[in-house]
Amino acid sequence: MNHRPDGYGRGSQGEQPEGARVMRHVQRRPVPQQQSQGYDGDSAPYDSGYNTGQVYGTPSPRGQGQGSAPGYGPGQPPTGLPAAPPGADPYRQPPNWRRRIKIGSLVLVVTFAAVTIGTYFWADSKVRREVDLSKVIERPKENDCTTYLIVGSDSREGMSSADKKRLRTGSAEGKRTDSMMILADCSSGATMISLPRDSDVEIPSFKGSESGKLFPNQGRRVKLNAAYAEDGPELLVRTVEHNTGLRIDHYAEIGFAGFASIVDAIGGVEMDIPKAFKDKKSGADFQAGKQTLDGEQALAFVRTRYAFAESDLARTKNQQKFLAALASQTATPSTVLNPFKLYPVMGAGLDTLIVDKDMSLWDLGQMFFAMKGITGGDGASMNMPISGSRGGNLVWDKTKVQQLVKQIQNDEKVTVTSN
Repeated sequence: MNHRPDGYGRGSQGEQPEGARVMRHVQRRPVPQQQSQGYDGDSAPYDSGYNTGQVYGTPSPRGQGQGSAPGYGPGQPPTGLPAAPPGADPYRQPPNWRRRIKIGSLVLVVTFAAVTIGTYFWADSKVRREVDLSKVIERPKENDCTTYLIVGSDSREGMSSADKKRLRTGSAEGKRTDSMMILADCSSGATMISLPRDSDVEIPSFKGSESGKLFPNQGRRVKLNAAYAEDGPELLVRTVEHNTGLRIDHYAEIGFAGFASIVDAIGGVEMDIPKAFKDKKSGADFQAGKQTLDGEQALAFVRTRYAFAESDLARTKNQQKFLAALASQTATPSTVLNPFKLYPVMGAGLDTLIVDKDMSLWDLGQMFFAMKGITGGDGASMNMPISGSRGGNLVWDKTKVQQLVKQIQNDEKVTVTSN
């Protein structure tokens, strides 16, 4: 038995009882913190949940701890998701923008297609296909170009007494041609040829548009507009084809009211008038220079003839200029892409436009853009070449007319000029 110097120890015989042995304090070595797999170096260490009294693996009720999630300590998001901002739902997935863009694009395409198809059928239903060119007999050969006979009539259909007075149209019954033009749409360029209504022409044999009766050629020579007055558009087409040798593929006619309405619907047409003129009969009163014409002024502009020394020839030139300007200023993004302007323009034009039974909306569009091309320099406009007069009627230059027709039939560049 060993005896310690201080008298203490097992078996000590000292007066004082043996006290508790003093143990040497051993400092515990710190355990290095291991990084959890699947987390970044900056991520919080794994928390089993024992510090909150939770059983390992058991989700804490929502609301205990800030942003607690199943199997995780408070404030810890599910694996693979970024930490949710304060107050946000940690279970909400981020928006899939790629999917949203695809769905939005599809909706836009379907909507655009539906509107386009609806507009087409709406416009097609408004076209008045009343002229039957199958009734025209002894027709010339087919052309390489597409030809249109465009007619402006003095029809007062749909006009009130106030409209007739305001537009100075008079109150004559029926309708007559106020202007006539041939538009040849060729790959070599469009050509617009005005036919003076006082042109001296022969009325050929024809089949009555209503009766179907065949009328023989009696050698009658009349003004061109008399053919329209006698038996309507079919006889006018037959007369033009007989006297020119050029086949007419399509027919389009518009009256006074429709013409003025279209101009007003697009907000007027800008014209550069080179010289001031005034005409009491048409109501024209224009100063020289650029100006925007409304429907009433436009109608007066294209109808004026007595203010010019050339009379009807000067008027046809003004009609060509105005129609080309109208087409050019209508076919603009501000009109085509604006439904609040496009639909009134289409409605105003189609309500009063009379065409042949084979005219489609595509044909109408081609006619329209051919007129627009003339303004842009892709074509030419002219009067029918004149060689003189007979009994007050204008006589066409046969040689030039034949050359002009041949160039159109063969889709050649038109080099013929009017006198």
